[in-house]
Amino acid sequence: MTSTAALRSRRDVLATGAGLLGAALMPPNASAQGPGSWPDKAVTVVVGAPPGGQTDFAMRVQTAGLQAALGQPFVIDNRPGAGGNISVEYVLKGPTDGYRLLVGNGGNMTLNPHTYRNTPMVDPRLLLPIGLLLQSGLVLAVHPSVPAKDFNELVAWVKAQEQAKGGVDYASSGPGSLTQAAMELLRDRMGKPKMNHIAYKGSAPAMQDLLAGRVTLMFDAVSVIAPFLKTGQLRALMVTSQQRVPAFPDIPTAAEIGVRNFVVTSFIGLYGPPGLSPEIVKKANAALNKTMADPATTKMLIDRGDEPGGGPPERLKAMTHDYYTTWGEVVKANDIRAD
Repeated sequence: MTSTAALRSRRDVLATGAGLLGAALMPPNASAQGPGSWPDKAVTVVVGAPPGGQTDFAMRVQTAGLQAALGQPFVIDNRPGAGGNISVEYVLKGPTDGYRLLVGNGGNMTLNPHTYRNTPMVDPRLLLPIGLLLQSGLVLAVHPSVPAKDFNELVAWVKAQEQAKGGVDYASSGPGSLTQAAMELLRDRMGKPKMNHIAYKGSAPAMQDLLAGRVTLMFDAVSVIAPFLKTGQLRALMVTSQQRVPAFPDIPTAAEIGVRNFVVTSFIGLYGPPGLSPEIVKKANAALNKTMADPATTKMLIDRGDEPGGGPPERLKAMTHDYYTTWGEVVKANDIRAD
């Protein structure tokens, strides 16, 4: 007869064996879940723009460094649409474990809430800033057929075209975009001459028509326009950053040519969903700063005309807040709409 003690002993052995078997079948690090173990698998980074643009590039240039610093891949998930609103909502309503982050820019983070007036949307300011990836001034570029060689000549030419042809056509990367808002702000500084806004679905198609002369001028980030300035296909009349761009030292700033209070910066940052652990934010920010300290990464950004980001999350938070307020006033004053 088997004793009660022997049965208990046998059950204990079986339970222990089952526990060991279960632990062996668990995926690596599954027992160490939590902020302290992040990341223990690939991190998805959502980009609300197609591959090849500035927003996409801003993250791709950092992925190898982040993987080296944190030991896990950072996989880009391009989800364009609705000016970046789709990507914002996807991250805002997603998990808060740090495995779905967002690359946001000045458009979907600070302009869209003002320009999308008829579209129900979530507030992007609910996202948690992690770190600034890069920022860039905008270049006012004209087709070579435009006779103006400087900004004053451009103003005279635009006003003459208003009388002769009912205004000039300018391109933007989309309705309600930063490139449209910047041009409308400049038009205000020029005395509001007649200018016809031609909106495109992104910078690439807009640039194609500008290069072909079907539109005559456009604002876009320095890094986007840089290749065409180097080949002489476009001519730059100003840059909207506070200082001249090292990659293009001959382009004057708006302040230098007499356009006051016209500092416009395109910025791109990494954000997380509401509820993301402060520990993960701190860890991701530290890795991002380490990556940006790499001389090769810094040189790549500067050579394109971009300014490397970095700094604490508070830097990106302040920039997001300030631009939200500033562009809200510009949108209202110029009745800029995206829908």
